[in-house]
Amino acid sequence: MIKQISLAKKEFLLIKLFIALILILVSVNLFAMFSIAGGVVDSLVSKQINITLISLFMTFIFSIINIRFIFSNSYYIYLLVLLSLIITDFLGYQAMGAKRWINLGFINIQPSEFMKIAVILALAKFFHNSHINNIKKYRNLIFPLMLIILPALLILKQPNLGTSLIIILTSLTILFIAGVRIQLFIYLGLSAVLSLPIIWRFLHDYQKTRILTFLDPTTDTLGAGYNIIQSIISIGSGGLFGKGFLKGSQNQLDFLPENHTDFIFGLIAEEGGFVLCALLLTIYSLIITILYVISIQCYSHFYRIFILGFASLLFFHIVVNIGMISGLLPVVGVPLPLLSYGGSNYLAIMIGIGLTINIYLNKTRVLPKGG
Repeated sequence: MIKQISLAKKEFLLIKLFIALILILVSVNLFAMFSIAGGVVDSLVSKQINITLISLFMTFIFSIINIRFIFSNSYYIYLLVLLSLIITDFLGYQAMGAKRWINLGFINIQPSEFMKIAVILALAKFFHNSHINNIKKYRNLIFPLMLIILPALLILKQPNLGTSLIIILTSLTILFIAGVRIQLFIYLGLSAVLSLPIIWRFLHDYQKTRILTFLDPTTDTLGAGYNIIQSIISIGSGGLFGKGFLKGSQNQLDFLPENHTDFIFGLIAEEGGFVLCALLLTIYSLIITILYVISIQCYSHFYRIFILGFASLLFFHIVVNIGMISGLLPVVGVPLPLLSYGGSNYLAIMIGIGLTINIYLNKTRVLPKGG
């Protein structure tokens, strides 16, 4: 009896560590917002506190909701979010040249962020119900490919290249995990390369400028290249231990644009230095490792694919954002999970965390095929 209690305590250590790491990132996010506000609680900080409280509440709700209900209704959840994307295309709220939001009166929501979770759920259900031999046949992959392509095109039309890219990368990772033939990825890769001239033609002018600026930021130091250059200066000026909380000149003098969203890691690097950056990247690595360990422990394929899909989502967000703000990748507008100023992305990630906790608590329960 004592041994069983001891094993149960050890069993919950993993999820406790996972929750603790998430709360550390949430806390760093709030401190970063406070720093951006110059050490006062302004509207930005107040909004982020409210978003954090709502997100934590939604995390709790999705951690206790019947996971079989989520599994049974995964396709309906996907269709609901897809419908919201279509509504956004016709009736969406437009800002900064993009139509990505639906105005609900009291809040603006960005359906494309929730589609990241919805696609993972839909693909997880499809592959849960599919036999490995059927997955090897290309004709049986038309449905999952359509699950990926439809939202990707709608989001690309908004335009939102970053979110569309994240959904495609995450989905392709799920296809690989599910056991799809490697030849399919070769064909898709070749098709993408051959389509580059066509894709370039349909890109918006600002997207083309971002790519050209990525190749040489100095071509437009006061225009398209400004963000990258200021971000690199922020990262370099932080040194080993940083300038200290509220002492970052790039941040306090407003040299670093979008320092509360896509470029927040530049702020963290300037004020916290290499040490804080390394600590945060270690936390991200631990979170992804824990997700991988949880996936191994799951009895049902649906659980396993969702957890690995969510881990991939976080991984690509981190890699693209860090690469973007350090000048290693073009700027495509991808936030850093739980550190960038919240809204729809923050809430969607926290819902994914709630589902992860739920799956962990139910990992030994077997889900039926075709449910």
